[in-house]
Amino acid sequence: MSDHREFHAEREKIDFLLEQGYVMKAVTENLSGAFLEFVYEGSDPDQPEVERLHILHPDSRKYFSTILFQQQRKQEMK
Repeated sequence: MSDHREFHAEREKIDFLLEQGYVMKAVTENLSGAFLEFVYEGSDPDQPEVERLHILHPDSRKYFSTILFQQQRKQEMK
């Protein structure tokens, strides 16, 4: 897959989960990329609906970092 297509595919996966009502709850980065954990906002806190993505492309990592900062600002303003 070309470099740009890889970034586009990963960005679409992130955007899809966010549009469905998921929020980023955890990020684990290592030499294999970044592992994102999303939790559905409307799910039961005792049994949350969790989705995980493995992000490889550096531009995708920058993209989710920006979204994560936006989420944190929203939380601070509440």
